[in-house]
Amino acid sequence: MIAVGPRTAAMAVLAAATLLAAMGGCGDATAPTTVRFWAMGFEGDVVAELMTDFERDHPGIRVDVQRLPWTSAHEKLLTAFVGDVTPDLAQLGNTWLPELATLGALEPLDAAVTASAVVRTPDYFSGIWDTNELDGVLYGVPWYVDTRLVFYRRDLFAAAGFATPPVTWSAWLDAMRAIKARAGDERYAILLPLNESEQLLALALQGDDPLLRDHDRWGNFRSAGFRNALTFYLSIFIEQLAPVATQIQVPNPWNELARGYFSCFLHGPWSIGEFNRRLPAAQQALWATAALPGPSGPGASIAGGSSLVVFHHAAHPREAWQLIEYLSRPEVQRKFYELTGNLPPRRTTWDDPRFAGDEPVRAFRDQLERLRRTPPVPEWERIATELRIVSERAARRVSPATTKAELAAIIDAATTELDAHADQILEKRRWILARRGVP
Repeated sequence: MIAVGPRTAAMAVLAAATLLAAMGGCGDATAPTTVRFWAMGFEGDVVAELMTDFERDHPGIRVDVQRLPWTSAHEKLLTAFVGDVTPDLAQLGNTWLPELATLGALEPLDAAVTASAVVRTPDYFSGIWDTNELDGVLYGVPWYVDTRLVFYRRDLFAAAGFATPPVTWSAWLDAMRAIKARAGDERYAILLPLNESEQLLALALQGDDPLLRDHDRWGNFRSAGFRNALTFYLSIFIEQLAPVATQIQVPNPWNELARGYFSCFLHGPWSIGEFNRRLPAAQQALWATAALPGPSGPGASIAGGSSLVVFHHAAHPREAWQLIEYLSRPEVQRKFYELTGNLPPRRTTWDDPRFAGDEPVRAFRDQLERLRRTPPVPEWERIATELRIVSERAARRVSPATTKAELAAIIDAATTELDAHADQILEKRRWILARRGVP
């Protein structure tokens, strides 16, 4: 368990102070408190548009939004922590949260959430809420969700005898075989870019076996669950249902789906906007979305996205929490969705009729009830890189001539290599946990 600092008790009063602050109890109107907020990429541009209303409701606070490019944000955050120049709060990719929490850079938020009338834990999709906890301590509040599901061609599935993608792996494989039989040699049933790990990761998270074992100290890729996912994944390439290609070779999957180069692919919510922008009106009815199939029924998917965090050395933690509460309001989340297309993390936000009437978005609402987090360790992104490299190599080794025995050998080699890489990457974690007395 990570030790909780003395500032945590002070956080318990943050939410209670919100109303007082809004009524003028926060700062001198002639010398407002300036809250420093770091946000990444497009979200950094958009969130600035929401600050006018926040500052009107909180006349003693001004927000200085600094936009960080995603490509340099991780390094910038670590450098700021080492130099003790962190902002008051920031947007944080939820796979980065374990690293900064382990370093002691983030303020625990359990007490603030308990006292809050705005941030209500049961209203959040549990899979995305879980990504903000480490060793039972809450360090972030979900801001938006990023996950993967199926984008598909209605007509191609219907012509093959399937109204929608099936909900089990075996039936999905049958549908892809039927589509491929009609498509011929130059077209495919699905796109699985080999230089991306998300597709295989989503399949792997559907199993009962964790990807890491024993307090996330060792790789668990030789488990039955991961082997099952990898077998299904590689079978798609063995049967030539997917092209052996990278994202670089297929940089525009939206138009390629529209022209029928493949009938489905796994992507995130941003692709809704891409389809709306790229395809002419006559082709808009061709595509649709569906939740991911699973081994024996509707499947889980990746719990990605960004959270809002308060830094341990924040100059203005109370005002930072007020801003988090404001950005967590359902009506503000709806406006943020309209500006960005990022999926809201709260069920109440989804009650708006605009979501119910948007057919492509409805499948995401269904998928959000079945999210699973990646292992909550700072080293996960390095392990995910190895997953991408090893799985691409395995996919390039298989062909229609691959026998069951050869496939088993390829899977043995890949999973053994992944465990070896993971074990090496996690060596320092094992050392730290051993010193803490974790068995």
